[in-house]
Amino acid sequence: MNRLTSSFWVNAYFTCLRQHEIPAFVVASGDRDAGAVCVKLNTLDGNATAYQRFVGAVSGKREWMLLSEGNESEVDAVLNRQRRNDPDLWILEVEDREGRHLLNQAGLDD
Repeated sequence: MNRLTSSFWVNAYFTCLRQHEIPAFVVASGDRDAGAVCVKLNTLDGNATAYQRFVGAVSGKREWMLLSEGNESEVDAVLNRQRRNDPDLWILEVEDREGRHLLNQAGLDD
């Protein structure tokens, strides 16, 4: 099965977020075709959570794992280290006081 390009997935994700009136922006653009994606959820209270997509060893499906959570500056430091190690990495930031990131929505799992 063909996978969506990273840039196509990011655009689809942002469209989904806009439909729910959840602000989001690109912090770092990665490789348009095959860059890995990290999503930072900023709850606007000084805390944040970062998720990273990976391929499950058993399922072979793309899944989201918790990369870091806690103080926003600490989460940013983790994401900056990830970006230094992988310059093709996309970093997206979602801002929502309710903690919604919509990563579990149908259609966003490719």
